[in-house]
Amino acid sequence: MSRSTKKGPYVDEKLLKKIEQMNASGQKKVIKTWARSSVIAPEFVGHTIAVYNGKKFIPIYLAENMVGHRLGEFAPTRFFKGHGAAHTKEITALT
Repeated sequence: MSRSTKKGPYVDEKLLKKIEQMNASGQKKVIKTWARSSVIAPEFVGHTIAVYNGKKFIPIYLAENMVGHRLGEFAPTRFFKGHGAAHTKEITALT
C-alpha cells in the first residue's frame, strides 16, 4: 500500500536538513545515513548518500530517475551466493 497523499512522503528530517545546508553552501560530500525508509526528494539529486545495509555503508549517487523511490531500494541487505556445494563432481558421481 502506498502512503496517504494527505500525509505526503516520508523524508528523514536530519537528512533533509543536512542536504539543504549543503545546497545552500554548494558543498558535495558523502552523507552517512541509517534512514533506509526515507523517500528520495528532488533536493537530493546530485548528492551522494551512504546508506547502511546492516553491515556497511553503500554509497549511492542520486539521479533524477531515483526521485520518489526509497533509499533502501538501492542498498541490498541480502546477497545470494548460490546453494551449497552438493553439486560438485565428486559428490554427484552416483555410479
